[in-house]
Amino acid sequence: MLPLTNDIAVAFLPRRQRAAAIKALPGSKPRLLATWLITTAAALLTGCASIMPQALPETEPGSTAAPVAGQWHAPLPHGGQLTDLSQWWAQFDDPLLLHLIEAGQQVSPTVAQASARLADAQAARVESRAALLPWLDASIGASRGRPGLDAPVATESSAGLQLGWELDLFGAGRAAANAAQARLESSRSGWHDARVSVAAEIATTYVELRACETQVQQAEIDAQSRARTAQITRLVADKGFRPPAEAELANASAAQGNVTLIEQQTQCDLLIKALSALAAQDEAALRRELATATGRLPRPAELAVTTMPAEVLAQRPDIHAAARDVVAASADSDQTRAQRWPRITLAGNIGTTRIASGGISTNGSVWSIGPVTVTLPLFDGGTRRANAQAARVRYQAATTIYAARLREAIRDVEDALVMLDSTAKRSEDAASAADGFARSFEATDASYHAGIASLFELEDTRRSMVAAQSAVIELQRERITAWIRLYRALGGGWPATEVHAAYSEAAVQ
Repeated sequence: MLPLTNDIAVAFLPRRQRAAAIKALPGSKPRLLATWLITTAAALLTGCASIMPQALPETEPGSTAAPVAGQWHAPLPHGGQLTDLSQWWAQFDDPLLLHLIEAGQQVSPTVAQASARLADAQAARVESRAALLPWLDASIGASRGRPGLDAPVATESSAGLQLGWELDLFGAGRAAANAAQARLESSRSGWHDARVSVAAEIATTYVELRACETQVQQAEIDAQSRARTAQITRLVADKGFRPPAEAELANASAAQGNVTLIEQQTQCDLLIKALSALAAQDEAALRRELATATGRLPRPAELAVTTMPAEVLAQRPDIHAAARDVVAASADSDQTRAQRWPRITLAGNIGTTRIASGGISTNGSVWSIGPVTVTLPLFDGGTRRANAQAARVRYQAATTIYAARLREAIRDVEDALVMLDSTAKRSEDAASAADGFARSFEATDASYHAGIASLFELEDTRRSMVAAQSAVIELQRERITAWIRLYRALGGGWPATEVHAAYSEAAVQ
């Protein structure tokens, strides 16, 4: 720390006048060294200002630096039907699903944590911007006492203002403010991503529950059919028209049907409890609401997929957050490098003081400007250099993470598109198979009761029919889940206009 006093004026006088002024100062020889140190420091500051470290390059979605594919390699499923992504849930034909999503987002700990991180980022941005401005404090004090044995009782009161300001010559403060702004935007994106994740999780659980209810309905029909067959077979066997082995087989088949039914009901109960926990709903009330449309799977509206993958990335909040993390890491690197250069701080204060002692009152104003302090980092054991190197590595890590997020985003969309295309191709064949196995079972059942077909043939056609019907239900669940995955992969209601608005806000502020 090197305080600057009137020697500053002497240091910048012409050479002859400066020499005379130095001789006139008391203690001229010691001050000569200090004066030249000040002059040298000022020259160093001027030189350093011209070599201020440059900001590291930024990588934005869709830029030439972003490793993004130029086109999709999976068929697009929308077929010309376009749907607004931000209003997608409202287009479902299931009001209960919308209610559960809204309730789940309000009570989700993930969203709450994202909100807390957003609040911390907002506070950090305010703090970093305040560091660029002068600070001002006010103080008020009073005391009463006798300073000595022969002194009268005295009362002293004072009030004043203190001012300080660190000049951001090398951009360390500005870099910190830029990093805080980028982290605020990243946190805002993270909050949206948390809401999208919660919505997708609740919707997926809800679809699984509705599919499970449909499977229960099929299992009940199958169990009832098996029980009737077992009852008829037992009566016929008792009359001697069927061998006892067929009665045992029919009873075993009925028992197996009950086992399957109980297993399916248990799975549905677990899904209801999971949904109740996710949306913080009373389980009894939730069961009543679910009972109004048991086994009815929701019908999602078809989504629009843009022709260019880079355009889709602008709809994903996690990609926007990763890009802002790169900017923040770049600003951190600039800040650590700027901290290796000198710092200049200014200070001052002004106030009023009143002293009353022995019937005599004295009051007046006191003030001071300074000191102006220059901090020259000379030796710190390599701490600043190590911090700069660590910040550079963090920047490189952020760029690697960003590139990986881009690849993951493209993969998520491609996977969802492949699943949609696959379910669309299988739907017709699965429905045809279920219909064919159902007719085959009806024919075999009629033949069995007529004594033409055996019980083994009946149970074989039954298993085929049940498996085909279960496959159709599972295919419907898989297709709806694929639409939800696509919604999640496309950013789930994070429109590109909001991203551009965030950039505009950052530019204005």
